[in-house]
Amino acid sequence: MGLDKNSSGYTFGFAIVMVVVVGALLAIAAMGLKPFQDKNIELEKKQNILSSIKIETSRDQAAELFDQYVVEQVVINSKGESVEGQSAFDVDVKKQYKELKAKAKTAEDMLYPLFVCEKEGEKIYVVPMVGTGLWGPVWGFVSLESDLNTIFGANFDHKTETPGLGAEIKETSFEGQFQEDKIYKDGEVAIEVFKSGGGDATDYGVDGITGGTITSKGVEEMIIRTFGVYQPYFQKVNS
Repeated sequence: MGLDKNSSGYTFGFAIVMVVVVGALLAIAAMGLKPFQDKNIELEKKQNILSSIKIETSRDQAAELFDQYVVEQVVINSKGESVEGQSAFDVDVKKQYKELKAKAKTAEDMLYPLFVCEKEGEKIYVVPMVGTGLWGPVWGFVSLESDLNTIFGANFDHKTETPGLGAEIKETSFEGQFQEDKIYKDGEVAIEVFKSGGGDATDYGVDGITGGTITSKGVEEMIIRTFGVYQPYFQKVNS
């Protein structure tokens, strides 16, 4: 007895088979592409770290230049103590922050990576960080000069901020303001992002983005929270 191709049973059966076949093909394709995707993520991270010390590079050159300029990688805990046996590059600060917000991880469980670079004979310390903007996560890398207080450079990015408003955190007009500003004052994190036009230029503050106040303040909170953790470690290094 032949199959009735006009029956609902045949239609549903055919649809199920196609879903299974297509799903399997997509899964195989995703597995095949994952190594390439992971490599691109790795190279982009290296580019961003280098950008924070003012080294602009293509992805093709990122790995070589990263190895050239990054001379040490350190991981610390929430008390500012060095943690042995951990790779700074492998610490996923975005994933940790997501788990922290979901209360799947506590602040005491988090690890904090630090990249020590050397450029023109001077040490520069790069701190990765992540926070929350208006519509989603924001993140970045802020580098400090050898005094561990003066900002050398900054590189910020976002996922879903509004173009022309909060998305401007990744533009040089915003990032460049941080250069030569200070993080700590009298033993406390003192950096501030003012409401656009709401504050005078100081050694401890930058002008926020017009129309992007919430995102600007998200960057401020991210910097203050993160550098608060690193402060005990920096004090040990300076001493």
